Amino acid sequence: MSGNRQIVSTATADGELILSIIDNDMPTPNDDEVVVEMEAAPINPSDMFPLLGFADYSKGKLVTDGNEQKMVAPVSPQFVDAMRARLDQTLPVGNEGSGRVIAAGANAKHLEGKLVSLVTGQCYQQFVKAPAFMCLPHKDDTSAEEAASSYVNPLTALGFVETLKAEGHKAMVHTAAASNLGQMVLKLCLQEGIDLICVIRSDEQAKILKDLGAKYVINSNDDDFKDQLVDAMAETGATLAFDAIGAGDMADTLLASMERALSRNASGLNTYGSDQHKQVYIYGRLAQGPVTLGQSYGMHWGVGGWLLTPFLQKIGMEKMGELQARVANEIKTTFSSNITDTLSLSEAIDPANIARYMPKKTGEKYLITPQKDQ
Repeated sequence: MSGNRQIVSTATADGELILSIIDNDMPTPNDDEVVVEMEAAPINPSDMFPLLGFADYSKGKLVTDGNEQKMVAPVSPQFVDAMRARLDQTLPVGNEGSGRVIAAGANAKHLEGKLVSLVTGQCYQQFVKAPAFMCLPHKDDTSAEEAASSYVNPLTALGFVETLKAEGHKAMVHTAAASNLGQMVLKLCLQEGIDLICVIRSDEQAKILKDLGAKYVINSNDDDFKDQLVDAMAETGATLAFDAIGAGDMADTLLASMERALSRNASGLNTYGSDQHKQVYIYGRLAQGPVTLGQSYGMHWGVGGWLLTPFLQKIGMEKMGELQARVANEIKTTFSSNITDTLSLSEAIDPANIARYMPKKTGEKYLITPQKDQ
């Protein structure tokens, strides 16, 4: 045992997905690197595909291999080809996490002993080596659990607001808006005076957002959902939407509703629809299947993907540093997350626990705590 255990994921050409825990050597930092003893790493929706791909986790089983257990789950033949780029490769997993710097290179001594959060794509392990510039130091009164989710959700929420400003929109719509991310987006919009239309699917979710101060909360299961959406868009002038569903006709509904709202005050005939650009960004895949679009919103519209990494590359290091500093300062308030439970590395690959965190229930968040495996 080397003392550095790590979860890895392997999809095989034979139609299996295997989660296993391997032992690595303890890393040694170069001059511009640090070694972090990982204390907490969230299981985000963006971690699900690297972790489990298209595996049917409901049929997963624990298999003993020597002194270790592996989780083996089947992958349907029609999905094996969709995963061909990663077949028979052992992949590290875990986008982000937090821990204490236990070793630092010559140019990173200022981080030694500090609690930092980082994003590496391999945070589900006990010790991680990372470039010093990727580490965000936190205040002394911040816990590892609080710091663990400092990148993906907070910077995505800030990215939505920055995108709205850069593209000149007045207000925006957010689907699956009661999630941990959705609550951060709402808090930011309330702080900055931006009208936000929150689309949810239950009364319980509506209450969560209204208790936080949301003005526009619409249940997509209501019979008059589309009419409510148009009314809210007409009142706010929303021409931007961020969609976490990613399949079906939600993007079409959002664009069509924007067009109806814009047409209320239009004068004269415009063959090509309203001349104001309407934009939907798909950033999640809560549903599977194709995106269906109609033809009822003229020609001034767009549907595209929104990813955090390209956004950060676009804004540059200086602006990214400003956003990170804000996250660190507001990690207990604006960017706080509600933690449902913590799991060790071994517990995280147990099918019984996978069945708990994979459904991505609203408001639930699980943390992997690698040091529990000591």
